[in-house]
Amino acid sequence: MSERESAKKTSVDPKLLEILVCPLTKGPLRYDEKAQELISDRAGLAYPIRDGIPIMLVDEARALDDKARPVPGNE
Repeated sequence: MSERESAKKTSVDPKLLEILVCPLTKGPLRYDEKAQELISDRAGLAYPIRDGIPIMLVDEARALDDKARPVPGNE
């Protein structure tokens, strides 16, 4: 991994991570640094982080399990 790619992976502001919540459940998120995602265990979704910017859109999130499960409120 290049130095620039490494900097991108660690460029999420820790203060931002403290205040973000899941847009669907309004519950807490946990940061997966390796996958560059914010995980909502309540919703079963992982929100991507691109270029250090969390993409907090339900439509952009991926389901945590392999089963196709409906997103609450989006059925």
